[in-house]
Amino acid sequence: MLKAITAKAALKSARELAKGIEFSRSVKTGWTPPSICRALTEEDAQAIRDKHRIVTEGEHLPPPVVDFLQTRAPAPVLKVLASKGITRPTPIQMQGLPVILSGRDMIGIAFTGSGKTLAFSLPAIMLSLQEEARLPLSGGEGPLALILAPSRELARQTSQIIDEYLEALAADGGEGGEGGGGGENGNGIGNGNVARERNRRSPYPALRSLLCVGGVDARAQSDLVRDKGVHIATATPGRLKDLLGRKRLTLDACRYLCLDEADRMVDLGFEDDLREILSFFKAQRQTLMFSATMPAKIRSFAHSALVDPVTVNVGRSGAANLDVIQEVEYVKQEAKLVYLLECLQKTAPPVMVFAENQRDVDDVHEYLLLKGVEAVAVHGGKDQDERSAAIDDFKAGKADVLVATDVASKGLDFPDIQHVVNYDMPREIENYVHRIGRTGRCGKTGVATTFINKNQSESVLLDLKHLLREAKQRVPPVLAALHDPMDELQALADASGTKGCAYCGGLGHRIADCPKLDTQNKEAARRQKDYLGSGGFGGEM
Repeated sequence: MLKAITAKAALKSARELAKGIEFSRSVKTGWTPPSICRALTEEDAQAIRDKHRIVTEGEHLPPPVVDFLQTRAPAPVLKVLASKGITRPTPIQMQGLPVILSGRDMIGIAFTGSGKTLAFSLPAIMLSLQEEARLPLSGGEGPLALILAPSRELARQTSQIIDEYLEALAADGGEGGEGGGGGENGNGIGNGNVARERNRRSPYPALRSLLCVGGVDARAQSDLVRDKGVHIATATPGRLKDLLGRKRLTLDACRYLCLDEADRMVDLGFEDDLREILSFFKAQRQTLMFSATMPAKIRSFAHSALVDPVTVNVGRSGAANLDVIQEVEYVKQEAKLVYLLECLQKTAPPVMVFAENQRDVDDVHEYLLLKGVEAVAVHGGKDQDERSAAIDDFKAGKADVLVATDVASKGLDFPDIQHVVNYDMPREIENYVHRIGRTGRCGKTGVATTFINKNQSESVLLDLKHLLREAKQRVPPVLAALHDPMDELQALADASGTKGCAYCGGLGHRIADCPKLDTQNKEAARRQKDYLGSGGFGGEM
């Protein structure tokens, strides 16, 4: 069944599908591991992976790196990392960085807060430095590397991180230069402060980045491309597709594609947009897919398009971060707002509150403001300026509480979140994993409190029950009392080697009972319905 579902979902451009183009070899890069890494035997390399619980799939793996110096990263980038207290690679970076720098396609799976952004942004910067040194870009050219994200907030955050490294590279040469507005100001325009003119004192060529998101003037976003060209673009699919369609951006020279939160990109309606974007590539590209939740359905989808891919998995796909203390409480619907205020006293700020729909976000936000709590809100119904201002205020400490829908749960990095409150349990267990991953980041401990009641489906509650068991967390009596059909299917699960559902990754059901699969099948049937009737234009005969 799973093969039938994914067989038609190859992540390929229309040109590649139409002409039957197949690539058999990975993209070649100029990077090689240092001698200390090459000297490792396969047994030594595997011992490092085992020590850090890195599970890999694929052939001819490059050895892992245990120090950033072994990646041959530029010295200014290493200084930025050191200033942040990042001295050693995380497990996903240990194996992911050498895989990507070697030019291999990759599926990266690791819990939230494990350093996935650095794992794909550092190679993009090093690739850009290499290509710019060989042949500098001119106006209208680029990007060389493209990073796609499912939300504006995540794209903006990634762009800001890249800008920080590019600024360090530019500043390393000494005197500054020109540029117009950086990604930090939230206007959606590319990083101009980094676009300094090369001078004789600078050992690094000038690199430029571009942020392409909706909600801002598209003409302003394309000015940097037209005038000087860009090396790295971070984008959401909708705005990127618009710029490509109007020929304000080109992927002719792009050889590096990363899908951040790839399961969301592929699984939530972006598949057609992705194929259209891929049709603008003129040659083979290195493709990377990163996420905290990558169920078997998405991995099969990826393997249908990636060339000789390597899977780097740190922990089970969809597993919760073990640094998060998960507390689940039964709260009646009418008592939620009052109890939320009490719940906020568990820890010091900052705190994030997640709700499933926009109306609940607005209700919670208004209630907290009335009670004197410094709170801001983010959801898809607000315009981009409001969303950016809310996140900036929260990161700057001007607000103690951020109330949001799942638009803020995917990949956003808030390093010091003490507490996450799920005002309601999301419909899918994947979203729960992403939500609670906003706390307990970078080795710190966090608390996640989730409200449940009779309004939640039994399927997602069973998934939650199994997730709590897996993380060795307390299972409340209301969940423990649920009839669990998976107990009866345990022997089948052991024999098949697949935990839970192979489609969505939930642990509390099998694929035959998957509510997500059922919902998507109904949606597909609705879209394909013949509204003219089986008898042709005239209706039924």
